Amino acid sequence: MYQLENQLREQGFFAVCGLDEAGCGPLAGPVYAAAVVLNPEDVIDGLNDSKKLSEKRREALYSQIIHRAIAFGIAKATAEEVDQWNILQARLLAMRRAVEQLDLLPDYLLIDGNRDPKVTGVPGQTIVGGDGKCACIAAASILAKVSRDREMVQLDGCYPQYRFSQHKGYPTKLHIELLRKYGPCPEHRKTFLKKIFLEGSR
Repeated sequence: MYQLENQLREQGFFAVCGLDEAGCGPLAGPVYAAAVVLNPEDVIDGLNDSKKLSEKRREALYSQIIHRAIAFGIAKATAEEVDQWNILQARLLAMRRAVEQLDLLPDYLLIDGNRDPKVTGVPGQTIVGGDGKCACIAAASILAKVSRDREMVQLDGCYPQYRFSQHKGYPTKLHIELLRKYGPCPEHRKTFLKKIFLEGSR
């Protein structure tokens, strides 16, 4: 998990930053992104793709990452921005914002997926499945996932009829049933709902 980061440091890139997002698929809520520069002298055990970790393990690693990383940034693009720009552009926007939240300028970006957010002045590379291959991307995936899940739990208090704390806005059977019963709220991505309501009207 640290091999690529170590190779880059040997080439002179010392602040290697992992970049990942969470929440592209849900019908509601923001898309989150995180940027993490890990300390090569302080290896955090157990880092992996956040989707492969239990909620309890993600929470424990989240705490370790924010206390032991050299730098981290967490940011989001709102549901309204997803509708305005489309999910891909919102995802890239959240990634750029996460890098801007760092208290240092990274030397190199390792980006999960196949789309480069194009952070001005910082070289980098995209890695499909990077959250399972690179420690700094895995760390970013954990920060993004935990941060988004926490916001969805908060939104559950604002809109309890949708039970956001259970499904985190993803298109589960329960969520779709509740959407058809109550209609969308301001946190729903309107551009994601057309197919659901078309199917429900048949």
